[in-house]
Amino acid sequence: MSQLICHCVSRCVRRAYLCGEDKLSGKSYEHRRQWVEDELLRLGQVFAMDICAYAVMSNHTHVVLFVDKAMALSWSVEEVLNRWHSLHKGTLLTRRFMDKDAREAMSQSELMAVHDTTEVYRQRLYDISWFMRQLNESIARRANKEDGCTGRFWEGRFKSQALLDEAALAACMTYVDLNPLRAKMADTPETSSHTSICQRAVRAKQRKSQPQDLAYFVGKPRQVMPKGLPFRLRDYLELVDQTGRCICENKRGYIEESQSPILLRLGLDTEHWLTLTRQFERQFCFAAGSARHMQACKAHIGQQRIRGMRASRMMG
Repeated sequence: MSQLICHCVSRCVRRAYLCGEDKLSGKSYEHRRQWVEDELLRLGQVFAMDICAYAVMSNHTHVVLFVDKAMALSWSVEEVLNRWHSLHKGTLLTRRFMDKDAREAMSQSELMAVHDTTEVYRQRLYDISWFMRQLNESIARRANKEDGCTGRFWEGRFKSQALLDEAALAACMTYVDLNPLRAKMADTPETSSHTSICQRAVRAKQRKSQPQDLAYFVGKPRQVMPKGLPFRLRDYLELVDQTGRCICENKRGYIEESQSPILLRLGLDTEHWLTLTRQFERQFCFAAGSARHMQACKAHIGQQRIRGMRASRMMG
């Protein structure tokens, strides 16, 4: 894959929960899950990014983001400013520019300044750090206000892992989608609320379609490949369901290779797949992929060693 796709994790710094229930005080923070989900999906419509997967947990969040730099570069000045102004006020000049009557009275130097500022905003709108900053700061402000306190809400900067190939993407998305099952917060993927898999499963069942605010599954790679996830939605839903049965102690489950077109195409066996989807964060550090892609990443960043090489051999 030539595009940038990243798995980002943010953890809450305080002992009080981001979401869930505080057993000591008896106070529930469950409503904050909806805060995070709503803001995440809203930002996905503003930034040049597609949300591949997400899960809102009790004290942390997972999100897998596809950066669409080409789309951001195609936006007009008006499109960039409209998007940025939906998040921030912008500058006096950018606000004047968006008023067509005021724009006509602007000087050439003012128009050039607007153009330069727009390019800064454009870069931010395809920057993962800016996306996560916008998400985390908005949630922190609301949570601090509700808790009646100030100070840091998140545990420093978010953690990120670059997903270098299709195998890493499939394993990471499944890992994220099954987080609530591993934490015993849900019994099945489709009942794990505030996750991408729940949205996809419900939408597929009710409307026979895909959610518009999540990255699309466009099927197997082909010569003319549209933008989207390189798997069939049905195959992915079945694979997540089968994997979920394997990781739940109270369920009998297995993955038949004949029932897993994704695994067959990626050349992953069941044992390695289950290891990856149970321990994805432990197996890799800041990048994940096959041995070939990890070696290329290691050479690119000039590192002699990189954590995850052993796990990368599972991916070929």
